[in-house]
Amino acid sequence: MGDKCLPDELRTLFLFEKLDDRQLRTLCDNGHIAVYEPGPVCIEGEPATCFYVLLDGELVMSKRSGGVDIETNRTSQRGVYCGAWSAYIPDEEQVYEASVRVTKPSRFFVLDAGAFADFMKTEFPMAVHLLEGHRVGGRRQSQVLGQREKLLALGTITAGLTHQLNNPAAATARAVADLREGVSKMRHKLAMVADGKFTPEALRTLVSIQDEVAEQVAKHKAEELTALETSDREDQIGEWLEDHGIAVAWEYAPTFVEAGLDIDWLERIEASVDAVDATASLQSAIGWLKYTIDTELRMNEIADASKRISALLAGAKQYSQMDRAPYQVANIHELLHSTLKTLFGDKVGADKPIKLVKDLDKSIPEIACYPGDLNEVWSNIIHNAIQAMDGHGTLTIRTARLDDNMIRVEIGDDGPGVAEENLSRIFTPFFTTKPFGQGTGLGLDLARRIIVEKHKGDIRVESQPGDTRFIILLPLVAPAPVADTPTELPEPAK
Repeated sequence: MGDKCLPDELRTLFLFEKLDDRQLRTLCDNGHIAVYEPGPVCIEGEPATCFYVLLDGELVMSKRSGGVDIETNRTSQRGVYCGAWSAYIPDEEQVYEASVRVTKPSRFFVLDAGAFADFMKTEFPMAVHLLEGHRVGGRRQSQVLGQREKLLALGTITAGLTHQLNNPAAATARAVADLREGVSKMRHKLAMVADGKFTPEALRTLVSIQDEVAEQVAKHKAEELTALETSDREDQIGEWLEDHGIAVAWEYAPTFVEAGLDIDWLERIEASVDAVDATASLQSAIGWLKYTIDTELRMNEIADASKRISALLAGAKQYSQMDRAPYQVANIHELLHSTLKTLFGDKVGADKPIKLVKDLDKSIPEIACYPGDLNEVWSNIIHNAIQAMDGHGTLTIRTARLDDNMIRVEIGDDGPGVAEENLSRIFTPFFTTKPFGQGTGLGLDLARRIIVEKHKGDIRVESQPGDTRFIILLPLVAPAPVADTPTELPEPAK
């Protein structure tokens, strides 16, 4: 049972010290004093029905993150308030934004949420409008800036794709030009056939050689040769061709090396030509062979470039999740791979300026999540890591299954690290250590909101020089949108 509410006691609290006697009496008439034993006062997410002001005792405030309660404040200061403090905002469902418990018997002035809202609107109408505008405006600003961050991410995708698509597109154009020239020369050879310069038997031999070489080129995968090894092989083949009276032998040699042909091949061709009449000279046979190899190699280049373009577009499609529902089951490793491949394929990899180290837990099942949003998180963190390493270093990605409910994703770099005084502010909106104009300070705030608010997970950073790690905890099943029916999703593997 609480004490009687006294205006003079309320006047001793900083929150009410400027109110007049009438206002203090109104508060006492509509509210009451309550004593709470150690335990909960209000629970985060439940309907906000009361406004609480601490008179005596100690309260602890906490917020849910990553499946656990994180303490955000502990105080014995008289006058601190909690609960339905924003009840005056109209047309908005009021829920407790944090959990509050007391550690010892504590006295509170308690005001019903409706009574608190009426008091604010009656006594401070202008202040209510200002506070409402501040709260709603802040939310709209966050939404607008969040959209801008998404557009910046889209610009990053576009720039990355444009850069990476340029190489295979240029390779295709060069191969087509070379192929056109080669086909023109082949037409000249066909004219020689029409003139009767090859006997039917010689022609059959050349076509047989042509088919065999085309098959060899199609099967051959270019060996990893050093410049010296390549030069030695070209010398061997060039000398053989020159010894056998082949014109432009040194122009032919690089093509034969690229196709994987050697001296044994050339001697087999020579033997085949010697077996038919002399009109099918070795020079003609080698010429046919050269044009065939050129054509096959160029077609291989076009096919490889086309596959590369298709792979890049498939990666972009996977990254953006354009053709998929916002909420679905997804493979966390595929999401990470698509982000790396689509946005950072020209910067990160075995032969790239930034080396990639992966330690992936293959036992992690598909998770129910918002894949497109998670890809934004990966891209923001990886982009920051690349910038921190100044474009050169080692990027490390680790995953692990923690239990039946949570997984862990860790993205690390070996850059200079985050200064200790900045660690506590790194997820704060608009906070950035980048030079003016190079960062919005919203990327990590967006990542935090996606992980903590949308997925009910947790994100934190640990840093020291040479070792910075962003640690993300995700549930196997994130909360689904209200309109969706999560029961249709498969159960995560145990």
